[in-house]
Amino acid sequence: MGIFGRKRRTEGGSAGRHAAPGADDTIEDEAYDEDSELSDVSDGPFDVADFEDDGVPRIDLGSVKVPVPDGSQVQVEMDPETQGVRAVHVVTEQGQITVSAYAAPRSGGLWREVSTELAEQLRADGAKVNIGRGVWGLEISAIVGDVSLRFVGIDRPRWMLRGVIAGPQSEAAAAVEVLRGIVRRTIVDRGDAPMPVRTPLTITLPEAVAEHIAAQQQQG
Repeated sequence: MGIFGRKRRTEGGSAGRHAAPGADDTIEDEAYDEDSELSDVSDGPFDVADFEDDGVPRIDLGSVKVPVPDGSQVQVEMDPETQGVRAVHVVTEQGQITVSAYAAPRSGGLWREVSTELAEQLRADGAKVNIGRGVWGLEISAIVGDVSLRFVGIDRPRWMLRGVIAGPQSEAAAAVEVLRGIVRRTIVDRGDAPMPVRTPLTITLPEAVAEHIAAQQQQG
């Protein structure tokens, strides 16, 4: 599974600058709309309620359980102000992958909204942006300096999953498949508590990882 490292948040990070949709005050709609905008996840990712154990090793982050390919590393990004966990990244040869889950409407459609905002933000930052269709719907590819970015999103009842890979342009073609493979095998545990749409689902670290990070913090 690789080693665990600690990464402090850097405002200039290519993926970090476009990290998360801000929570709003809209509570998830209770009605299920037959004309909803939900992604086809027959081949994954999976809701924890529908998942049957497949033997794939994953790191359990509470709200998401993410597969970690052989030869990759897990890196924890800490918030320097709160000392809490901002994100957990899987670092592969093709780039750094971040998978995050958010509260969403039952009828879906959140990724369409978020992807539009994301594309606008990337263009405002001077990135070259392309929007296309992928396995689950809209995908965004962008070039920021020497870094290639690819974003995917999945809409399901009450949660949205977003994955991004940031890496060198030379690895862009291979990076897309690595990202999709990790996202496809991710499991989402939304929980039952009501919360505003776009609220990030809480990340919790496995005990061994939390102890490792705490020891690094004590060492300075």
